[in-house]
Amino acid sequence: MDNNYFVWEPDPILFSIQEFNLPFPVSIWGLILAFGLIYFGLQKVAPDKKNKKKGDAEIPALKFWGVIIGSLIVGQLPFLFFDTPSFSSIGPIEPRVYGLLFAFAFIAGYFIGFKMFRDAGKPQEELDRLLIYVLIGTIIGARLGHVFFYEAEFYLRNIHLIPQVWTGGLASHGAAIGIILAMYLYARRSAGTSFMWVADRVVPGVAIVGMFIRTGNFFNSEIIGLPTDLPWAVIFANVDMVPRHPSMLYEAILCIFVLAVLLFIYKKYKHAPPEGSLFGTFLVILFTGRFFIEFSKVTLADFRAEAFLDMGQLLSIPFVLIGLWLLWKKVKW
Repeated sequence: MDNNYFVWEPDPILFSIQEFNLPFPVSIWGLILAFGLIYFGLQKVAPDKKNKKKGDAEIPALKFWGVIIGSLIVGQLPFLFFDTPSFSSIGPIEPRVYGLLFAFAFIAGYFIGFKMFRDAGKPQEELDRLLIYVLIGTIIGARLGHVFFYEAEFYLRNIHLIPQVWTGGLASHGAAIGIILAMYLYARRSAGTSFMWVADRVVPGVAIVGMFIRTGNFFNSEIIGLPTDLPWAVIFANVDMVPRHPSMLYEAILCIFVLAVLLFIYKKYKHAPPEGSLFGTFLVILFTGRFFIEFSKVTLADFRAEAFLDMGQLLSIPFVLIGLWLLWKKVKW
């Protein structure tokens, strides 16, 4: 084997904090009570919106932390005399690179959405509400997409495992469907806002999220490619010592390219692109690229042995066709 290939053997854990014991057991019910006390306490000490003076819009730090600490203490007191679910230690704490990148993904997506909403004169509150819709749609869609597209037989026999997102099993095509449904529901509940307008402001953030997520897959040695002798092949030592396509990096680069095209169109039309232009462009470029990248992946090789196209490619085709239809028939260039 040629030893000139790049060998990738990262530690997916950023750092580790060993388990440490608390001075006393902490009641879980007490924490729930404390959260309620914090909510109502902060409402009580918040400045009166009708009578507040300039500069008094925020809660003073002393009152803020007083409510937080006081609520946590008071929340525990009633449960000192009862046997309730509790914990007496914390850890080990081991944040992972993938989780950090996942968080960065949504933060970066939020900031680009904030810029676009501000350009359109929309308040931040509307973006915050949209973010909740998109987050929920992404998680539910990605999980159900994996369940029904890839392992339906297994999960139909083990329905109780479907909500266990933390065990792994998320599908990007399912996430796409979930995001589209989330945008549709948001637009229906937002007066004067069309679905296409919302979609155009969401897809640049989705491209950023895709780039971060696929980079996280690289750290986890996930979504690896078929063996190859190309000079940029990577040996994923956590899997085997065979040079393979870094398929997840192909998709990360694809997402960067999609983002660049979307921002070019956005700026060309002076922050007011024709409705549907960004959304349609996103669907065509991203899923066309996904279609061809699937040929380099190993994850669905068994499926491809029975059919020329794998599940990821079959799911990409409708998105590409919808995007072409939007750009040709619906967008008023």
